[in-house]
Amino acid sequence: IGFPVLIKATAGGGGKGMRLVREKKNFPEAFAMAQAEAQKAFNNPGVYIEKFIENPRHIEVQLLADSHGNIVAFPERECSIQRRHQKLVEESPSPVVNERLRDRLQKVAIKAARNIRYESAGTIEFLLDDEGNFYFMEMNTRIQVEHPITETITGVDLVKEQIKIAMGEKLSCNQDEILTRGHAIECRINAEDPENNFAPSPGLIDGFHLPGGPGIRVDSHIYAGYTVPPHYDSLIAKLISWGNNRQEAIKRMSRALDEFIISGIKTTIPLHKTVMNDERFLKGNYNTSFLEAYSKGESA
Repeated sequence: IGFPVLIKATAGGGGKGMRLVREKKNFPEAFAMAQAEAQKAFNNPGVYIEKFIENPRHIEVQLLADSHGNIVAFPERECSIQRRHQKLVEESPSPVVNERLRDRLQKVAIKAARNIRYESAGTIEFLLDDEGNFYFMEMNTRIQVEHPITETITGVDLVKEQIKIAMGEKLSCNQDEILTRGHAIECRINAEDPENNFAPSPGLIDGFHLPGGPGIRVDSHIYAGYTVPPHYDSLIAKLISWGNNRQEAIKRMSRALDEFIISGIKTTIPLHKTVMNDERFLKGNYNTSFLEAYSKGESA
Protein backbone atom coordinates (compact mmCIF):
# COMPACT_ATOMS: atom_id res chain seq x y z
CA ILE A 1 0.00 0.00 0.00
CA GLY A 2 3.03 2.26 0.17
CA PHE A 3 4.07 4.82 2.76
CA PRO A 4 3.06 6.60 4.92
CA VAL A 5 1.32 3.96 7.06
CA LEU A 6 -0.09 3.71 10.56
CA ILE A 7 0.80 0.79 12.82
CA LYS A 8 -2.10 0.30 15.26
CA ALA A 9 -2.79 -2.00 18.20
CA THR A 10 -5.53 -4.54 17.45
CA ALA A 11 -6.81 -4.26 21.02
CA GLY A 12 -6.16 -0.54 21.23
CA GLY A 13 -7.92 2.77 21.49
CA GLY A 14 -7.26 6.38 22.43
CA GLY A 15 -4.06 6.55 20.38
CA LYS A 16 -2.19 3.94 22.43
CA GLY A 17 -0.07 1.39 20.54
CA MET A 18 -0.01 3.59 17.44
CA ARG A 19 2.93 4.74 15.33
CA LEU A 20 3.08 6.77 12.10
CA VAL A 21 5.79 5.60 9.68
CA ARG A 22 6.67 7.72 6.65
CA GLU A 23 9.74 5.82 5.41
CA LYS A 24 10.61 2.13 5.08
CA LYS A 25 13.83 2.46 7.08
CA ASN A 26 11.89 3.55 10.18
CA PHE A 27 9.39 0.70 10.04
CA PRO A 28 11.15 -2.01 12.14
CA GLU A 29 11.75 0.27 15.13
CA ALA A 30 8.24 1.75 15.00
CA PHE A 31 6.71 -1.74 14.71
CA ALA A 32 8.57 -2.92 17.82
CA MET A 33 7.61 0.20 19.78
CA ALA A 34 3.95 -0.14 18.83
CA GLN A 35 3.96 -3.78 19.92
CA ALA A 36 5.64 -2.98 23.23
CA GLU A 37 3.20 -0.16 23.99
CA ALA A 38 0.24 -2.36 23.03
CA GLN A 39 1.46 -5.12 25.31
CA LYS A 40 1.83 -2.71 28.23
CA ALA A 41 -1.52 -0.96 27.69
CA PHE A 42 -3.74 -3.88 26.65
CA ASN A 43 -1.76 -7.04 27.53
CA ASN A 44 -1.89 -7.85 23.81
CA PRO A 45 1.01 -7.12 21.40
CA GLY A 46 -1.08 -7.58 18.25
CA VAL A 47 -0.87 -4.78 15.68
CA TYR A 48 -2.12 -4.13 12.15
CA ILE A 49 -1.18 -1.72 9.39
CA GLU A 50 -3.35 0.74 7.50
CA LYS A 51 -2.73 3.41 4.88
CA PHE A 52 -2.22 6.84 6.44
CA ILE A 53 -4.50 9.54 4.99
CA GLU A 54 -3.05 13.03 5.34
CA ASN A 55 -5.25 15.49 7.27
CA PRO A 56 -8.54 13.61 6.91
CA ARG A 57 -11.84 14.22 8.61
CA HIS A 58 -12.95 11.60 11.13
CA ILE A 59 -16.54 10.57 10.44
CA GLU A 60 -18.45 7.79 12.20
CA VAL A 61 -21.82 6.09 11.82
CA GLN A 62 -23.78 4.85 14.84
CA LEU A 63 -25.55 1.51 14.41
CA LEU A 64 -28.08 -0.58 16.30
CA ALA A 65 -28.47 -4.26 15.36
CA ASP A 66 -30.73 -6.81 17.04
CA SER A 67 -30.84 -10.62 17.00
CA HIS A 68 -33.79 -10.60 14.61
CA GLY A 69 -31.80 -9.28 11.64
CA ASN A 70 -32.80 -5.63 12.03
CA ILE A 71 -30.07 -3.01 11.60
CA VAL A 72 -30.45 0.77 11.58
CA ALA A 73 -27.90 3.52 10.97
CA PHE A 74 -28.00 7.02 12.44
CA PRO A 75 -26.82 10.38 11.03
CA GLU A 76 -23.02 10.65 11.07
CA ARG A 77 -20.94 12.17 13.84
CA GLU A 78 -18.05 14.50 13.01
CA CYS A 79 -15.12 13.73 15.35
CA SER A 80 -12.18 15.49 13.70
CA ILE A 81 -11.18 17.80 16.56
CA GLN A 82 -8.88 15.54 18.53
CA ARG A 83 -5.53 15.40 20.27
CA ARG A 84 -3.22 12.40 19.93
CA HIS A 85 -6.10 10.55 18.26
CA GLN A 86 -8.34 11.20 21.27
CA LYS A 87 -11.56 13.07 20.42
CA LEU A 88 -12.27 16.38 22.16
CA VAL A 89 -15.21 17.87 20.22
CA GLU A 90 -17.89 16.02 18.27
CA GLU A 91 -20.90 17.26 16.35
CA SER A 92 -23.81 15.79 14.43
CA PRO A 93 -24.55 16.03 11.62
CA SER A 94 -21.19 16.80 10.01
CA PRO A 95 -20.98 20.23 8.34
CA VAL A 96 -19.46 18.65 5.19
CA VAL A 97 -21.56 15.51 4.68
CA ASN A 98 -24.46 15.91 2.23
CA GLU A 99 -27.45 13.60 1.82
CA ARG A 100 -25.80 11.53 -0.92
CA LEU A 101 -22.61 10.93 1.06
CA ARG A 102 -24.63 10.23 4.22
CA ASP A 103 -26.63 7.57 2.40
CA ARG A 104 -23.43 5.91 1.11
CA LEU A 105 -21.83 5.93 4.57
CA GLN A 106 -24.91 4.44 6.20
CA LYS A 107 -25.31 1.72 3.57
CA VAL A 108 -21.65 0.66 3.88
CA ALA A 109 -21.90 0.63 7.69
CA ILE A 110 -25.06 -1.50 7.65
CA LYS A 111 -23.54 -3.91 5.10
CA ALA A 112 -20.42 -4.34 7.26
CA ALA A 113 -22.46 -5.04 10.39
CA ARG A 114 -24.71 -7.48 8.57
CA ASN A 115 -21.77 -9.40 7.12
CA ILE A 116 -20.36 -10.11 10.58
CA ARG A 117 -23.83 -10.77 12.08
CA TYR A 118 -23.32 -7.97 14.56
CA GLU A 119 -25.71 -7.52 17.49
CA SER A 120 -25.76 -4.53 19.89
CA ALA A 121 -24.94 -0.84 19.62
CA GLY A 122 -21.80 -0.18 17.61
CA THR A 123 -20.02 2.42 15.53
CA ILE A 124 -18.29 2.16 12.16
CA GLU A 125 -15.55 4.79 11.85
CA PHE A 126 -14.26 6.25 8.59
CA LEU A 127 -11.61 8.68 7.37
CA LEU A 128 -12.86 11.20 4.79
CA ASP A 129 -10.44 12.93 2.40
CA ASP A 130 -10.76 16.30 0.64
CA GLU A 131 -12.30 14.70 -2.44
CA GLY A 132 -15.14 13.01 -0.60
CA ASN A 133 -13.57 9.53 -0.60
CA PHE A 134 -14.01 7.61 2.64
CA TYR A 135 -12.01 4.73 4.07
CA PHE A 136 -12.94 2.21 6.75
CA MET A 137 -10.87 2.73 9.89
CA GLU A 138 -12.35 0.58 12.65
CA MET A 139 -15.48 -0.58 14.41
CA ASN A 140 -16.19 0.16 18.06
CA THR A 141 -18.30 -2.70 19.38
CA ARG A 142 -19.84 -0.75 22.26
CA ILE A 143 -21.60 2.45 23.17
CA GLN A 144 -19.30 5.46 22.78
CA VAL A 145 -18.54 8.61 24.75
CA GLU A 146 -20.10 10.79 22.04
CA HIS A 147 -23.41 8.90 21.82
CA PRO A 148 -25.41 11.75 23.49
CA ILE A 149 -25.28 13.96 20.39
CA THR A 150 -26.94 11.20 18.35
CA GLU A 151 -29.58 10.80 21.05
CA THR A 152 -30.12 14.56 21.11
CA ILE A 153 -30.87 15.00 17.40
CA THR A 154 -32.90 11.80 16.96
CA GLY A 155 -34.67 11.28 20.28
CA VAL A 156 -33.56 7.63 20.41
CA ASP A 157 -32.19 6.38 23.76
CA LEU A 158 -29.21 4.35 22.53
CA VAL A 159 -28.31 2.88 25.91
CA LYS A 160 -31.88 1.70 26.44
CA GLU A 161 -31.89 0.13 22.97
CA GLN A 162 -28.57 -1.61 23.67
CA ILE A 163 -29.98 -3.16 26.84
CA LYS A 164 -33.16 -4.28 25.04
CA ILE A 165 -31.04 -5.89 22.29
CA ALA A 166 -29.08 -7.80 24.94
CA MET A 167 -32.41 -9.07 26.29
CA GLY A 168 -33.31 -10.45 22.86
CA GLU A 169 -35.90 -7.80 22.00
CA LYS A 170 -36.42 -6.19 18.60
CA LEU A 171 -35.40 -2.63 17.81
CA SER A 172 -38.10 -0.11 18.68
CA CYS A 173 -37.58 1.81 15.42
CA ASN A 174 -36.86 1.15 11.76
CA GLN A 175 -34.66 3.16 9.39
CA ASP A 176 -37.53 5.30 8.07
CA GLU A 177 -38.46 6.34 11.62
CA ILE A 178 -35.02 7.78 12.43
CA LEU A 179 -35.52 11.50 11.83
CA THR A 180 -32.98 14.25 12.42
CA ARG A 181 -33.91 17.44 14.23
CA GLY A 182 -31.44 20.28 14.56
CA HIS A 183 -27.76 20.07 15.40
CA ALA A 184 -25.82 18.88 18.46
CA ILE A 185 -22.27 19.40 19.74
CA GLU A 186 -20.37 17.66 22.53
CA CYS A 187 -17.30 18.97 24.33
CA ARG A 188 -15.31 16.48 26.38
CA ILE A 189 -14.23 18.19 29.57
CA ASN A 190 -10.96 16.60 30.66
CA ALA A 191 -8.86 17.11 33.78
CA GLU A 192 -5.90 18.33 31.73
CA ASP A 193 -3.96 21.56 31.30
CA PRO A 194 -4.15 22.59 27.62
CA GLU A 195 -1.59 25.35 28.26
CA ASN A 196 0.96 22.80 29.50
CA ASN A 197 0.90 20.22 26.69
CA PHE A 198 -2.32 18.76 28.12
CA ALA A 199 -0.58 17.51 31.26
CA PRO A 200 -2.93 15.54 33.54
CA SER A 201 -4.45 17.63 36.32
CA PRO A 202 -5.79 15.37 39.09
CA GLY A 203 -6.71 16.77 42.48
CA LEU A 204 -9.48 18.24 44.62
CA ILE A 205 -12.37 20.11 42.97
CA ASP A 206 -13.06 22.95 45.40
CA GLY A 207 -15.62 24.81 43.28
CA PHE A 208 -18.27 23.47 40.92
CA HIS A 209 -21.21 24.95 38.99
CA LEU A 210 -23.15 23.23 36.22
CA PRO A 211 -24.43 25.19 33.21
CA GLY A 212 -28.08 24.96 32.22
CA GLY A 213 -30.70 26.52 30.00
CA PRO A 214 -32.38 25.50 26.72
CA GLY A 215 -30.66 22.75 24.77
CA ILE A 216 -27.97 21.99 27.36
CA ARG A 217 -27.18 18.54 28.79
CA VAL A 218 -24.32 17.57 31.12
CA ASP A 219 -23.22 13.99 31.79
CA SER A 220 -20.82 13.84 34.73
CA HIS A 221 -20.03 12.21 38.07
CA ILE A 222 -18.09 15.05 39.70
CA TYR A 223 -19.09 17.56 42.40
CA ALA A 224 -17.52 20.12 44.73
CA GLY A 225 -15.31 18.17 47.10
CA TYR A 226 -14.64 15.36 44.63
CA THR A 227 -11.02 14.34 44.11
CA VAL A 228 -10.04 13.46 40.55
CA PRO A 229 -7.71 10.45 40.82
CA PRO A 230 -4.55 10.16 38.71
CA HIS A 231 -5.08 6.51 37.79
CA TYR A 232 -7.80 6.66 35.14
CA ASP A 233 -8.94 8.40 31.98
CA SER A 234 -8.98 12.20 32.36
CA LEU A 235 -12.59 12.63 31.16
CA ILE A 236 -14.65 14.21 33.95
CA ALA A 237 -17.71 15.60 32.13
CA LYS A 238 -19.48 15.74 28.79
CA LEU A 239 -21.16 19.01 27.84
CA ILE A 240 -23.77 18.70 25.09
CA SER A 241 -25.62 21.52 23.33
CA TRP A 242 -28.54 21.35 20.89
CA GLY A 243 -29.86 23.99 18.53
CA ASN A 244 -32.30 24.26 15.66
CA ASN A 245 -29.21 24.71 13.46
CA ARG A 246 -25.43 24.56 13.82
CA GLN A 247 -25.06 28.26 14.58
CA GLU A 248 -27.51 28.07 17.46
CA ALA A 249 -25.84 24.93 18.85
CA ILE A 250 -22.46 26.74 18.83
CA LYS A 251 -23.88 29.82 20.56
CA ARG A 252 -25.51 27.69 23.26
CA MET A 253 -22.30 25.73 23.75
CA SER A 254 -20.27 28.95 24.09
CA ARG A 255 -22.66 30.25 26.72
CA ALA A 256 -22.64 26.96 28.62
CA LEU A 257 -18.84 26.86 28.62
CA ASP A 258 -18.80 30.36 30.14
CA GLU A 259 -21.17 29.16 32.89
CA PHE A 260 -19.33 25.89 33.60
CA ILE A 261 -17.14 26.35 36.68
CA ILE A 262 -14.65 23.71 37.84
CA SER A 263 -12.00 25.15 40.16
CA GLY A 264 -9.12 23.54 42.00
CA ILE A 265 -7.82 21.70 38.94
CA LYS A 266 -7.05 22.57 35.34
CA THR A 267 -9.56 21.53 32.66
CA THR A 268 -9.99 21.77 28.89
CA ILE A 269 -12.85 24.30 29.22
CA PRO A 270 -10.63 27.23 28.07
CA LEU A 271 -9.61 25.24 24.99
CA HIS A 272 -13.22 24.51 24.12
CA LYS A 273 -14.05 28.21 24.38
CA THR A 274 -11.27 28.94 21.91
CA VAL A 275 -12.52 26.29 19.49
CA MET A 276 -16.10 27.62 19.57
CA ASN A 277 -14.81 31.06 18.50
CA ASP A 278 -12.34 29.87 15.88
CA GLU A 279 -13.19 30.96 12.32
CA ARG A 280 -12.31 27.57 10.85
CA PHE A 281 -14.62 25.79 13.25
CA LEU A 282 -17.41 28.32 12.71
CA LYS A 283 -17.17 27.70 8.95
CA GLY A 284 -16.93 23.91 9.42
CA ASN A 285 -13.54 24.04 7.71
CA TYR A 286 -11.39 21.73 9.81
CA ASN A 287 -9.82 18.26 9.94
CA THR A 288 -7.87 16.05 12.34
CA SER A 289 -4.86 18.41 12.32
CA PHE A 290 -6.94 21.31 13.71
CA LEU A 291 -5.37 21.26 17.20
CA GLU A 292 -1.76 20.79 16.13
CA ALA A 293 -1.07 24.52 16.17
CA TYR A 294 -2.64 24.90 19.61
CA SER A 295 -0.55 22.02 20.99
CA LYS A 296 2.56 23.88 19.86
CA GLY A 297 1.60 26.89 21.93
CA GLU A 298 -0.07 28.81 19.10
CA SER A 299 -3.71 29.90 18.99
CA ALA A 300 -6.07 27.23 17.67
